[in-house]
Amino acid sequence: MCYNCESTDINIFLIFVWMVELSIIHAFLCSTIICTEIKFKEDFLMARKMKTMDGNTAAAHVSYAYTDVAAIYPITPSSVMAEVTDKWAASGLKNIFGQEVNVVEMQSEAGAAGTVHGSLAAGALTTTFTASQGLLLMIPNLYKFAGEMLPGVLNVSARAVASHALSIFGDHSDVYACRQTGAAMLCETNPQEVMDLTPVAHLAAIEGKVPFINFFDGFRTSHEIKKIEAWDYDDLADMANMDAIDAFRRNALSPEHPVLRGSAQNPDVFFQAREASNKNYDAVPAIVEKYMDKVNAKIGTNYKLFNYYGAPDAEHIIIAMGSVNDTIEETIDYLNGQGHKVGLVKVRLYRPFSAKHLIDAIPDTVKQISVLDRTKEPGAIGEPLYLDVVAALKGTKFDSVKIVNGRYGLGSKDTTPGQIIAVYKNEDKKMFTIGIVDDVTHLSLPVDENPNTTPEGTISCKFWGLGADGTVGANKNSIKIIGDHTNMYAQAYFDYDSKKSGGVTMSHLRFGKKPIKSTYLISEANFVACHNPSYIRKYNMVQELKDGGTFLLNCGWNDEEIEKHLPGQVKKYIADHNIKFYTIDGISIGKEIGLGGRINTVLQAAFFKLADIIPVDEAVKYMKDAATASYGRKGEAIVKMNHDAIDRGVKDVKEVKVPESWKQASDEVLSPKATEGKKEVLDFVNNIQIPANAQQGNNLPVSAFVNHADGTLPQGTAAYEKRGVAVDVPEWLPENCIQCNFCAYVCPHAVIRPAVMDEAESANAPADMKKLPMTGLAGLEFAITVSVLDCTGCGSCANVCPGKKGNKALVMKPLDDHRHEQKNFDYGLGLDKKPEVSEKFKDTTVKGSQFNQPLLEFSGACGGCGETPYAKLVTQLFGERMFIANATGCSSIWGGSMPSTPYTVNRMTGRGPAWQNSLFEDNAEFGYGMYLAQQTLRQRLKSEVEALASSSANEEVKAAAVRYLETYDNGRENSGASSALLRVLEDTGIAEGKNILKNREFLSKKSQWIFGGDGWAYDIGFGGLDHVIASGEDVNILVFDTEIYSNTGGQSSKATQTGAIAQFAAAGKEVKKKDLAAIAMSYGYVYVAQISQGADYNQTMKALIEAESYNGPSLIIAYAPCISHGIKGGMSTAQTEEKNAVLSGYWHNFRFDPRLKEEGKNPFILDSKEPTIAYKDFLNNEVRYSSLARQNPERAEELFTRAEKNAAEKYIRLKKMADME
Repeated sequence: MCYNCESTDINIFLIFVWMVELSIIHAFLCSTIICTEIKFKEDFLMARKMKTMDGNTAAAHVSYAYTDVAAIYPITPSSVMAEVTDKWAASGLKNIFGQEVNVVEMQSEAGAAGTVHGSLAAGALTTTFTASQGLLLMIPNLYKFAGEMLPGVLNVSARAVASHALSIFGDHSDVYACRQTGAAMLCETNPQEVMDLTPVAHLAAIEGKVPFINFFDGFRTSHEIKKIEAWDYDDLADMANMDAIDAFRRNALSPEHPVLRGSAQNPDVFFQAREASNKNYDAVPAIVEKYMDKVNAKIGTNYKLFNYYGAPDAEHIIIAMGSVNDTIEETIDYLNGQGHKVGLVKVRLYRPFSAKHLIDAIPDTVKQISVLDRTKEPGAIGEPLYLDVVAALKGTKFDSVKIVNGRYGLGSKDTTPGQIIAVYKNEDKKMFTIGIVDDVTHLSLPVDENPNTTPEGTISCKFWGLGADGTVGANKNSIKIIGDHTNMYAQAYFDYDSKKSGGVTMSHLRFGKKPIKSTYLISEANFVACHNPSYIRKYNMVQELKDGGTFLLNCGWNDEEIEKHLPGQVKKYIADHNIKFYTIDGISIGKEIGLGGRINTVLQAAFFKLADIIPVDEAVKYMKDAATASYGRKGEAIVKMNHDAIDRGVKDVKEVKVPESWKQASDEVLSPKATEGKKEVLDFVNNIQIPANAQQGNNLPVSAFVNHADGTLPQGTAAYEKRGVAVDVPEWLPENCIQCNFCAYVCPHAVIRPAVMDEAESANAPADMKKLPMTGLAGLEFAITVSVLDCTGCGSCANVCPGKKGNKALVMKPLDDHRHEQKNFDYGLGLDKKPEVSEKFKDTTVKGSQFNQPLLEFSGACGGCGETPYAKLVTQLFGERMFIANATGCSSIWGGSMPSTPYTVNRMTGRGPAWQNSLFEDNAEFGYGMYLAQQTLRQRLKSEVEALASSSANEEVKAAAVRYLETYDNGRENSGASSALLRVLEDTGIAEGKNILKNREFLSKKSQWIFGGDGWAYDIGFGGLDHVIASGEDVNILVFDTEIYSNTGGQSSKATQTGAIAQFAAAGKEVKKKDLAAIAMSYGYVYVAQISQGADYNQTMKALIEAESYNGPSLIIAYAPCISHGIKGGMSTAQTEEKNAVLSGYWHNFRFDPRLKEEGKNPFILDSKEPTIAYKDFLNNEVRYSSLARQNPERAEELFTRAEKNAAEKYIRLKKMADME
């Protein structure tokens, strides 16, 4: 049977194998046409080049051809489209009109939409790329695009919209939110379809005079890398209706033929005018069909508004759109091969929804239709696509056909063939879910079987890596090598956890001689590699291997150590299933060669040797060619280093002989239950966190989340993870220690802490715990403790350690030699706080602050992170009374990602930061709202305390009330005054105090903090930030200034300095950095500080304490080096980089305190001295600058000189401000 022409009287046979850049396209011939999902006409076949790319790049490739202007704003997972567009424009690539696309980065998605609107109105074909909240911010302008009949195109990698929690992953909730705007909506299934059909969106928009949302699934399609056929721009130009383009330009606003658009209309005419566009929408389906036919004629496809796939006499069909269709097709082939009669209608044009074309696509034999929706609209009687299908089929020949509705794949939840089989088996549930176990409302369908439906001969490989170790990059390179140099089909998809670098990455690669439609994760692999040895006791990775498969473990273990470290269940599976087991010591090789922890090249070479996909000699040649191309500009030494790594990766692989005894190995408990802590914390850790961290979260039932349905999580659960991912950890050498606590002060993950013991505690300490007498306090002993299992091995502590006489008190040593230190750290946690220590070393000093418990610990931040040391310090100073409103970005991801929570509570009081994330753009307003709530509720209690102070007969009550009122605006003192008042009210039991006791949590003054990065503060959230500081209210804003959008991949922001290379500033940023501090200081009543911790520990302390104590708005801008900066020496030197930024005059430390003005003093204090190191030396220590010097020395010299001049002029201005009387 031919699923495309539905003919059963055909003679199908292999017609040709056509070589295109060493790639083979297979097709089948029926009596009149070549037919499968793709039809080739006998009289014409257009050769297209095969390229390896992801869906984002495919969309951008086509959009670039038809675009004059691209107005963008970075948002995951769409940013790649804008980034490659910017790179192509910078490289001089021409669109079909003969010029580079004009790419502009705006301050927000709303701003980008406004720019698109204006550009379209003025006659330029304009495009944007977005997703999720970004798309929702464009909705007001979408109405305008549609109402004014403007042919804009929004390329959308569809993504979940934040609800109870943020999800950056894919579903259709964002695009469904736009279905009422008037935009046409075209959906693609996979990267090849994105390439093929994106021209339809652009060309139909132009001819139909309707804006288009051209969408595909975020991550599953946007980031899936496949070998696909790419359009040539001559063919794209040939399909364009130049007359329609010319008519669009002639109709644009122009003073040459002035008109007015965007008028205000009254009730008498608005309705009629709104209806006047109906004919445009009626015509859109035919126009889309016309351009699909043009595509079909060019490349031999059979794209329709609705495509049918399956048995011509199917009785049960699914209607769906997006990447799930490939999985459904694969499942249909499997089921129909067993005699079933099932099919699929793929929705391509979702808006306008053409009932006629849907009806034409459905077989007459159908008895049941299951409509799958990748969204959830709470309270609706059905999901959007289902409602459209029901309405379309009402009163037609399918009026009596049973139609059911299912939800699937929310937040990129994997959808497998087994789940699709469950849908086809379902006869009972009118509403259902797949992919989850719903044991609460019982909507889920059971999965009885999950067969392997991938095409025969497909090689499946899975790689477990550590974020930033290069695993993902190496696998992308492997896909390109295999895709470009063989006739094999290739697919790659990358699965991540929510941590920054240092999290787990899982790379899923498939290769085969047949097209790959498997849009789901690999669970049965031919090859599995584990790039971090700690994973072997955390994840079921070996168990995913097929019988006879190959397992590669990166470790330095000998046979005896392998026997010791491998869990029993792993040994048994290897032995029982005849797994070929190999090891390679990539870490040692990397250190020996000079690559450090970037061992990806070594392991990639080992993969090519063991996987036997292409001859290893050829793979080595291709890898070395790629290394030369990538690193040639960095010099021969770097190239040789990578070539040596490739050779060692091939040579140093060792086979492990599997002992027969492993077949009798017993299972071990790898994730023991947590037993210490509050019940709500333990319940969460044991029932959710441990399974999720073991990559078993997909198996958790709905009931596990009933108590967390609103997104609420307990604080402090990160302490239970103990990931053990570091290669090296700090070893404390007490003989070299001066007890400065600098190591604890700078530690990004709070894994280093000072411990103070009295004589009894010291005697009870673990026997191997190192100690020394505490300086300045006789009778006490001091120790530096390290949570080695939470350490990321960044080395920042060792970097700042002053030591004694040139000898450091901290040195980095292998984790495996220091695991015993964990018990010493745990012992230190349980020690009582010493009042005499707090009295001697005030917590307002650098040293003293580190005796306070950090209430941010063990976060998912990158090793050496420049942001977390600031946030951690704030929690040590004010954490027990903090509210935190956190803008979406790096700080929200390392601060609040499921399943672990790094903000914690004081172990003695149970108090700690109350943290919440709203969105990206509204964070200042969100935090301001928190403050207003506190202020309002507290004011109500204040009036009751005032009554007590004035009329209470109890002198003790009156005194406590008076003290409370006297300290009302002083957060530090009011905390104690509130506690004292509550104790008195409890002791006396007076009736007037009952309401105060009932509402005790609102009584004391809280410390309101607003955290976010520079992308938020300088760009998308600036309007809100400006309004909040202008309010004069007592809120504290901390900006982590990395000078880029760190969380979305390093895009330029208004905080990016002149000359820096970033996304959307590929040739170096032209203009200078926005002076956010100067804007804030212009109000005169805002406390403002710029700080750089590594440059001046004391200035950082002063600024934070002054800002929080100021009864008004404060803004602290903190310089925060980022892994994206490419610091030479790595993130272990982040604190040194902060120091050099100030010493070179690149960054200026200062404070502006309005209270000083009230005292008749100069409110501005310049804490930076004259530069003492060369400005350009600082720039050349970071790849974001040095790469420009390598690529374009002349431009680099021009921009760097301009940047240095700007910095010098700014310092002169600041000096003048500081010298004013």
